[in-house]
Amino acid sequence: MARKVGTVALRQPVVDRGNVDIAPLVSALPASAVIVDPDKMASYRWDRANDPDAGYPLAVVRVESAEDVQTAVRFAVKHHLPVITRGAGSGLSGGSSAVEGCIMVSTERMRAIQIDRTTRTAVVEPGALNAEVKAAAAEHGLWYPPDPSSFEICSIGGNVATNAGGLCCVKYGVTSDYVLGMTVVLADGRIVKLGGPRLKDVAGLSLTKLFVGSEGTLGIITQIILRLIPAQRPASTLVASFRALDDATATILQITEAMRPSMLEFMDKATINAVEDVSRMDLDRQAEAMLVVQSDEPAGYAAEEIDRITEICARNNASDVFSTDDPEEGNAFVTARRMAIPAVERKGSLLLEDVGVPVPELGALVRGIAEIAAGHGLTIAVIAHAGDGNTHPLLVFDPMDADEARRAQLAYGEVMRLAISLGGTITGEHGVGRLKKPWLPECLGDDALGLNHVLKAALDPDGVLNPGVGF
Repeated sequence: MARKVGTVALRQPVVDRGNVDIAPLVSALPASAVIVDPDKMASYRWDRANDPDAGYPLAVVRVESAEDVQTAVRFAVKHHLPVITRGAGSGLSGGSSAVEGCIMVSTERMRAIQIDRTTRTAVVEPGALNAEVKAAAAEHGLWYPPDPSSFEICSIGGNVATNAGGLCCVKYGVTSDYVLGMTVVLADGRIVKLGGPRLKDVAGLSLTKLFVGSEGTLGIITQIILRLIPAQRPASTLVASFRALDDATATILQITEAMRPSMLEFMDKATINAVEDVSRMDLDRQAEAMLVVQSDEPAGYAAEEIDRITEICARNNASDVFSTDDPEEGNAFVTARRMAIPAVERKGSLLLEDVGVPVPELGALVRGIAEIAAGHGLTIAVIAHAGDGNTHPLLVFDPMDADEARRAQLAYGEVMRLAISLGGTITGEHGVGRLKKPWLPECLGDDALGLNHVLKAALDPDGVLNPGVGF
């Protein structure tokens, strides 16, 4: 029998901001590092999830080094203040929204990138943007594959904190597959180096992997060593439209059974129409689903792979199939997929999810989401990294309509419970944050949740780091 791991009562810091003298913190850090003006701190209160319960920081600290982070953490611990870490503020789960009286540690000034072509590694500070790391690697003929749709605006630190994925994950994996080491400031102020520029290293427990996806709850990452690979070959692109959802999902399964394309993305009817409203690319507005597929195999193999995918699409009644080996032409469709969230956002405020299921359950998930939307009288657009079953349902609602906002919240929970019932997860890459915390026990189960509590209590016994996030 499995031994049940008891849930540990996690501590929460006691905040008494009225009695905290911030002057010692200001004097211990570089000039202009600390912001205390409420108006200037306002923009640091939320990430893109726009958590309605976000509080006001006591101070925002724009750190420039691990030692700055250490100073901020030790000050917070001394005064029993929570510490929230923030990168670019592009998170979608409330994982970096402020809590009242916290010290907000912003890594926006930590942007250094060093590329070592010989070892194919990058030493990166957490504030560097994903796009900046890609560009720096490209100068040396190398590539950093993880590519969230927000790659132009999201930070590497945030990517590591949530184990972000992206459009190429189906073939190249997610952030954790590229993190070789890191420097992290613990809750007691110690600066610890984990891992290093080694492709193989099994000395001790895999502590580096423990911090990837931990959402700032176990420590604050101040430097990351990333694995790079040779530059990606120019991709061939296929776009297929389907008038029936089941035909699209059958196509996805038949592709993944036999091949490993470098991209396999899905957009439902609501998303197609929202993107067409913006892009005017002559997408099929009557299609129930559209797939964007890429192959980056060498030219002859890529052509063969695209031909095989074309045959699969035809067998599954695709209403239209288009393919090209022109990189610019293909990139136009990838760009259309990347613009899906902002395109849908034009229809109203969004509640964004990123539930994931085993790939064979993708059809059941999308159909179930459509039923939830109809039951609540809402629009829920669905985009997905179809090759790995990670979906992004986008719930559209009017926040000024109290009843519609209430229905959206109910639908949000129903989508997560649906994913769990299909053997899935409440988050594939955005993180639990504060918004998804109520559904985490159901997703993990008592034993796994208990282990999370044990680890959190061991590394952050006073509950200073990002309290209220995740577990």
